[in-house]
Amino acid sequence: MKVVPLGDKVMIKRLEPEETTSGGIVLPDAAQEKPQQGRVLSVGDGRLLADGTRAEHEVSEGDRVLFGGYSGTEVTVDGEELLIMNEDEILAIVP
Repeated sequence: MKVVPLGDKVMIKRLEPEETTSGGIVLPDAAQEKPQQGRVLSVGDGRLLADGTRAEHEVSEGDRVLFGGYSGTEVTVDGEELLIMNEDEILAIVP
């Protein structure tokens, strides 16, 4: 099922967490932090401006992005955990 967010919202799928440290230690599931990187799956229509037009998004589908640890709202769609957040909660696009 494809979910299309409204307005200036974007839907993001988190990247998989690191399972080992840089020193080679394997981390159990409980010790793994949720990654603050993800892929943009879909974007809304854009932010509504004062004159009634819509501003285009700065991110597009497929972009790899960075976001804050407590950004967005977690939702489950077809068994996948996804995030819906405002575009202004995205910190950077990773090339």
